Amino acid sequence: MVMTTDTLDFKAVSVAGVTEYIQLLLEGDEHLRNIWVIGEVSSARQHGSGCFFSLQEADGSATLSAVVWRSQLPKLSVMPTVGEQVVVLGQLKVYPKRGSYQLTTWQVLPAGAGLHALRYRQLRNRLASEGLFDTARKRSLPTLPTCIAVVTSPQAAAWGDIQQTLTQRHPGLYVLLSPAIVQGERAPSSIARAIERVGSDGRADVLLLGRGGGAVEDLMCFDDERVVRAIATCPIPVITGIGHERDESLADLVADACAHTPTAAAEYIIPALSELQSAQAQRLQRLTQAAGAQLYQHKQRLQQLYLRLQRLQPESQLEQAQQAHQWQTQRLIQALTQRLKTTHHQHQLLTEKLGTLDPTAVLKRGYALVRETSGNVVHQANTLAPGDRITVQFGQGQIEADVLTVTEKSHINE
Repeated sequence: MVMTTDTLDFKAVSVAGVTEYIQLLLEGDEHLRNIWVIGEVSSARQHGSGCFFSLQEADGSATLSAVVWRSQLPKLSVMPTVGEQVVVLGQLKVYPKRGSYQLTTWQVLPAGAGLHALRYRQLRNRLASEGLFDTARKRSLPTLPTCIAVVTSPQAAAWGDIQQTLTQRHPGLYVLLSPAIVQGERAPSSIARAIERVGSDGRADVLLLGRGGGAVEDLMCFDDERVVRAIATCPIPVITGIGHERDESLADLVADACAHTPTAAAEYIIPALSELQSAQAQRLQRLTQAAGAQLYQHKQRLQQLYLRLQRLQPESQLEQAQQAHQWQTQRLIQALTQRLKTTHHQHQLLTEKLGTLDPTAVLKRGYALVRETSGNVVHQANTLAPGDRITVQFGQGQIEADVLTVTEKSHINE
């Protein structure tokens, strides 16, 4: 069959249109705007505007062009080097003039641990900015806990080491196990749930999160944000014993205390009975020595006071004071006796004088007291009139009489 252009029915798209469409697809894809790419550097060329390099699969089956602009070069962790495996962070860009695409690169890390290290630093900085690692928020571990909760794998050697250490140091201590997966993808959520169970249980005084040493990949679960926040929100103090001495995880940073190994954490969390007994014996010895020193000092002071007492001779001073008191007492008695005699003599004189002035005594000598009916004493005869009734009081008894006559002139003088 022969076809001519007259029989074809289609709409042609320009090269620019195709390129623009591809650019919209690639640059509009959210997954390609911030993407991590791992590969081997197959070429690298420095240019005035930046570094142009290529990434390829190890078997050479695929290649990706990339560029780091000059302003971004100082921020790279490593420079692209031919033959090195790297992890690259960037955004896919289309260049219409060449009809190609390349990865605009922001960061280059060594493959493997490099990516983890970057994510670790980013998470660590973010959690630190929230204050989760601040010393001020860390709590003190109980001095002598009665119940300890352990979060670890029941199949791990760390659990046996922890049990053995706690039993040797403090037999009879109550230990709770909150089992968890401590390795692999499911480990972070498992550890977080185990910590939450301990908090909900409420019996433990302190929590020990432990795991033995291992590869870096095996310990990554302790850098997970879920584990860090579970430790931060745990209602009781948390101590970690993870890995070996060279290892440090975000779980160690957020915990209230950390040790380099599970065994060291168990030793830190509870004092050994032998150590307590030794410390008690030392305290008792120091107390005995202190008490002996105090007793000696008081004895010396008492001896000094006794010698001073002997020099002062208080018995002699007391005897002199008693004699002086007796002499003062005698003088006081004599003075009071003399005063009493004088007062008694004055009393007798006053009594005699009072006796002479007593109107009753005057009446007894033959005189009489005349009163009007109103009770007033009659001093002069002219105050009476014939017929007035008067009362006459004698030394013994009295009479009532009527006035017959009144004589004003006294006949006594005649």
